[in-house]
Amino acid sequence: MAGTRDDEFAHFVEATRPALRRAAFQLSDDWYEADDLVQRTLMALHRHWERLDHHEKINAYARTVMTRLLISDRRSHRWSREVLDDSLPESAPATDPYATLGDRLMLMDALAGLGPRQRAAVVLRYWEDRSVEETARAMGSGCSTVRSQTVRGLAALRSALQAEGDGNVEDAPDKALSGPCGEPELN
Repeated sequence: MAGTRDDEFAHFVEATRPALRRAAFQLSDDWYEADDLVQRTLMALHRHWERLDHHEKINAYARTVMTRLLISDRRSHRWSREVLDDSLPESAPATDPYATLGDRLMLMDALAGLGPRQRAAVVLRYWEDRSVEETARAMGSGCSTVRSQTVRGLAALRSALQAEGDGNVEDAPDKALSGPCGEPELN
Protein backbone atom coordinates (compact mmCIF):
# COMPACT_ATOMS: atom_id res chain seq x y z
CA MET A 1 0.00 0.00 0.00
CA ALA A 2 2.87 2.40 0.83
CA GLY A 3 4.44 1.69 -2.55
CA THR A 4 1.24 2.62 -4.37
CA ARG A 5 0.92 5.82 -2.36
CA ASP A 6 4.51 6.81 -3.13
CA ASP A 7 4.10 5.94 -6.81
CA GLU A 8 0.96 8.08 -7.05
CA PHE A 9 2.70 10.96 -5.39
CA ALA A 10 5.81 10.60 -7.61
CA HIS A 11 3.63 10.72 -10.73
CA PHE A 12 1.83 13.79 -9.37
CA VAL A 13 5.16 15.53 -8.70
CA GLU A 14 6.49 14.73 -12.18
CA ALA A 15 3.34 16.05 -13.81
CA THR A 16 2.82 19.24 -11.78
CA ARG A 17 6.23 20.39 -10.53
CA PRO A 18 7.08 22.62 -13.56
CA ALA A 19 3.70 24.35 -13.42
CA LEU A 20 3.96 24.77 -9.64
CA ARG A 21 7.44 26.26 -10.04
CA ARG A 22 6.22 28.80 -12.60
CA ALA A 23 3.30 29.73 -10.36
CA ALA A 24 5.63 30.06 -7.36
CA PHE A 25 7.89 32.37 -9.35
CA GLN A 26 4.92 34.53 -10.27
CA LEU A 27 4.05 34.76 -6.59
CA SER A 28 7.53 35.41 -5.23
CA ASP A 29 9.44 36.96 -8.17
CA ASP A 30 12.55 35.00 -7.15
CA TRP A 31 13.55 31.62 -8.60
CA TYR A 32 15.33 30.48 -5.45
CA GLU A 33 12.39 31.34 -3.25
CA ALA A 34 10.09 29.69 -5.81
CA ASP A 35 12.07 26.45 -5.61
CA ASP A 36 11.88 26.50 -1.82
CA LEU A 37 8.18 27.25 -1.92
CA VAL A 38 7.46 24.35 -4.31
CA GLN A 39 9.50 22.00 -2.14
CA ARG A 40 7.66 23.03 1.03
CA THR A 41 4.31 22.71 -0.78
CA LEU A 42 5.13 19.21 -1.96
CA MET A 43 6.25 18.24 1.54
CA ALA A 44 2.94 19.47 2.97
CA LEU A 45 0.99 17.55 0.31
CA HIS A 46 3.02 14.40 0.93
CA ARG A 47 2.19 14.47 4.65
CA HIS A 48 -1.54 14.50 3.89
CA TRP A 49 -1.55 12.50 0.63
CA GLU A 50 -3.55 9.56 2.02
CA ARG A 51 -6.32 11.83 3.31
CA LEU A 52 -6.73 13.78 0.07
CA ASP A 53 -9.83 12.44 -1.68
CA HIS A 54 -10.29 14.41 -4.86
CA HIS A 55 -7.12 13.81 -6.83
CA GLU A 56 -8.57 15.65 -9.83
CA LYS A 57 -8.68 18.84 -7.74
CA ILE A 58 -5.26 18.35 -6.18
CA ASN A 59 -3.59 20.95 -8.45
CA ALA A 60 -5.86 23.71 -7.18
CA TYR A 61 -5.29 22.51 -3.62
CA ALA A 62 -1.49 22.57 -4.17
CA ARG A 63 -1.67 26.17 -5.42
CA THR A 64 -3.75 27.13 -2.39
CA VAL A 65 -1.22 25.53 -0.04
CA MET A 66 1.62 27.29 -1.86
CA THR A 67 -0.11 30.67 -1.67
CA ARG A 68 -0.81 30.28 2.02
CA LEU A 69 2.79 29.26 2.72
CA LEU A 70 4.05 32.37 0.92
CA ILE A 71 1.62 34.64 2.77
CA SER A 72 2.64 33.08 6.06
CA ASP A 73 6.32 33.60 5.24
CA ARG A 74 5.82 37.22 4.27
CA ARG A 75 3.70 37.90 7.34
CA SER A 76 6.33 36.42 9.64
CA HIS A 77 9.04 38.53 7.98
CA ARG A 78 6.99 41.66 8.43
CA TRP A 79 6.62 41.05 12.15
CA SER A 80 10.15 39.81 12.62
CA ARG A 81 12.26 41.53 15.23
CA GLU A 82 15.26 41.35 12.94
CA VAL A 83 16.23 44.73 11.53
CA LEU A 84 17.65 44.64 8.02
CA ASP A 85 20.47 47.00 7.17
CA ASP A 86 22.39 47.71 3.99
CA SER A 87 25.78 47.50 5.67
CA LEU A 88 27.48 44.28 6.65
CA PRO A 89 28.30 43.72 10.31
CA GLU A 90 31.81 42.58 9.45
CA SER A 91 34.56 45.08 8.91
CA ALA A 92 35.42 45.94 5.35
CA PRO A 93 38.03 43.69 3.74
CA ALA A 94 41.56 45.01 3.55
CA THR A 95 42.14 47.11 0.47
CA ASP A 96 44.64 46.09 -2.13
CA PRO A 97 47.77 48.22 -1.61
CA TYR A 98 48.47 48.17 -5.35
CA ALA A 99 44.99 49.35 -6.38
CA THR A 100 45.88 53.04 -6.06
CA LEU A 101 49.28 52.70 -7.68
CA GLY A 102 48.03 53.95 -11.05
CA ASP A 103 46.47 57.03 -9.43
CA ARG A 104 49.68 57.75 -7.56
CA LEU A 105 51.77 57.47 -10.69
CA MET A 106 49.40 59.82 -12.52
CA LEU A 107 49.61 62.32 -9.64
CA MET A 108 53.41 62.12 -9.56
CA ASP A 109 53.55 62.79 -13.33
CA ALA A 110 51.22 65.77 -12.91
CA LEU A 111 53.37 67.12 -10.04
CA ALA A 112 56.48 66.73 -12.17
CA GLY A 113 54.84 68.96 -14.79
CA LEU A 114 54.52 71.88 -12.35
CA GLY A 115 57.09 74.61 -12.00
CA PRO A 116 59.50 74.31 -9.05
CA ARG A 117 57.85 76.96 -6.85
CA GLN A 118 54.32 75.68 -7.53
CA ARG A 119 55.41 72.09 -6.88
CA ALA A 120 57.13 73.11 -3.64
CA ALA A 121 54.07 75.04 -2.46
CA VAL A 122 51.66 72.19 -3.23
CA VAL A 123 53.87 69.47 -1.78
CA LEU A 124 54.69 71.37 1.41
CA ARG A 125 51.09 72.49 1.98
CA TYR A 126 49.20 69.29 1.16
CA TRP A 127 51.64 66.40 1.10
CA GLU A 128 53.50 67.41 4.24
CA ASP A 129 50.46 69.19 5.73
CA ARG A 130 52.29 72.38 6.65
CA SER A 131 50.64 75.72 7.36
CA VAL A 132 51.01 78.71 5.04
CA GLU A 133 53.52 80.31 7.42
CA GLU A 134 55.66 77.15 7.70
CA THR A 135 55.62 76.77 3.92
CA ALA A 136 56.61 80.41 3.47
CA ARG A 137 59.59 79.95 5.83
CA ALA A 138 60.67 76.76 4.03
CA MET A 139 60.42 78.43 0.61
CA GLY A 140 61.98 81.70 1.79
CA SER A 141 59.08 83.80 0.55
CA GLY A 142 55.99 85.57 1.88
CA CYS A 143 52.62 84.08 2.78
CA SER A 144 50.89 85.74 -0.17
CA THR A 145 53.41 84.14 -2.56
CA VAL A 146 52.74 80.72 -1.04
CA ARG A 147 48.97 81.21 -1.42
CA SER A 148 49.20 82.34 -5.04
CA GLN A 149 51.68 79.57 -5.98
CA THR A 150 49.42 77.01 -4.29
CA VAL A 151 46.31 78.23 -6.13
CA ARG A 152 48.10 78.20 -9.47
CA GLY A 153 49.68 74.81 -8.77
CA LEU A 154 46.34 73.24 -7.86
CA ALA A 155 44.73 74.66 -11.00
CA ALA A 156 47.55 73.22 -13.12
CA LEU A 157 47.20 69.86 -11.33
CA ARG A 158 43.45 69.79 -11.98
CA SER A 159 43.86 70.45 -15.67
CA ALA A 160 46.71 67.91 -15.97
CA LEU A 161 44.71 65.23 -14.15
CA GLN A 162 41.61 65.91 -16.23
CA ALA A 163 43.66 65.60 -19.40
CA GLU A 164 45.35 62.35 -18.29
CA GLY A 165 42.53 60.61 -16.44
CA ASP A 166 38.93 60.02 -17.21
CA GLY A 167 38.03 63.59 -16.40
CA ASN A 168 36.54 62.69 -13.03
CA VAL A 169 38.46 64.73 -10.49
CA GLU A 170 35.32 65.28 -8.42
CA ASP A 171 36.16 62.00 -6.66
CA ALA A 172 39.43 63.45 -5.35
CA PRO A 173 39.51 64.57 -1.72
CA ASP A 174 38.26 68.12 -1.24
CA LYS A 175 41.29 69.13 0.84
CA ALA A 176 43.74 68.18 -1.89
CA LEU A 177 41.90 70.23 -4.50
CA SER A 178 40.89 73.19 -2.36
CA GLY A 179 42.73 76.43 -1.88
CA PRO A 180 45.19 77.15 0.93
CA CYS A 181 44.01 76.84 4.51
CA GLY A 182 41.12 74.63 3.41
CA GLU A 183 39.36 77.55 1.73
CA PRO A 184 37.69 76.90 -1.59
CA GLU A 185 39.78 78.06 -4.48
CA LEU A 186 38.59 81.10 -6.42
CA ASN A 187 38.75 80.59 -10.16
